[in-house]
Amino acid sequence: MLTVQYAKGLPGIRVNAVDPGFTATETHGMSGDGIQTAEEGTGAIVRLASIGANGPAGTFSDRHGELPW
Repeated sequence: MLTVQYAKGLPGIRVNAVDPGFTATETHGMSGDGIQTAEEGTGAIVRLASIGANGPAGTFSDRHGELPW
């Protein structure tokens, strides 16, 4: 909800939320089933951070794309 409110209140800025997913970090030993690489975890973040002025705003995405809720 906060993402949507910021997006509405700051129309000149693209405000979006991204879930990087369960990504390999030193916090959990960087191993295990279902853990993605740092590159996979940052893909959605980089994609949304580099969108143009006509890109989406007020969305929630993960590495597979925009989520419906």
